Amino acid sequence: MQSIRSKLANRNRDFISDQVITEYAVLLPLVKKRSELYLLFELRSQSLRGQPGEICFPGGSIETEDISPCDTAIRETCEELGINRTDVEILGPLDILLTAYQVKIHSYVGSISEDVSLSPDPREVAEAFFIPLDYFLATKPFVTQVKVNMQPEPDFPFQLIPNGKDYNWKQGRYPVYFYNYGNYSIWGITARILNNFIEIISAK
Repeated sequence: MQSIRSKLANRNRDFISDQVITEYAVLLPLVKKRSELYLLFELRSQSLRGQPGEICFPGGSIETEDISPCDTAIRETCEELGINRTDVEILGPLDILLTAYQVKIHSYVGSISEDVSLSPDPREVAEAFFIPLDYFLATKPFVTQVKVNMQPEPDFPFQLIPNGKDYNWKQGRYPVYFYNYGNYSIWGITARILNNFIEIISAK
């Protein structure tokens, strides 16, 4: 009994998952302009294979050479926006997002020097633009739901479960957030991370 207690006490808790979880890190960048705070967003290049033309925060997959997820967020931000590490100050972490499709996202809030000159990498970034923080503080997101269905593979052993092929599989729901500003539609993971940030700084 004592050996079991010891093994349970001296371990770091993790997610129960047999799936390979891909980890990413992003930076939610704040820039001060004329005494007002703005959020910086990227419009993804149309030449990218994943989510071309969508709005996102700077970030990417965690590489083996990265010291930490926070280091990933800074590295990706500098690469995508053409700035230096000294131009970025980390203010703190947001909550970790685990999606329905085995993606784990670490998010950090950082400030970028207001006098820095951005040189976005056109291979990744079609446009970098700013939206006042006050807009998001005053605007609630539109939230809808998508269904997540269980679909067994053809070789699933239905004979081993009650009711076989008529088993009542549960359906999950996955929230999808939207913020609209002018012609920009900020949605999905980016909007969800943004909402997490707004909820944290708005809490009393």
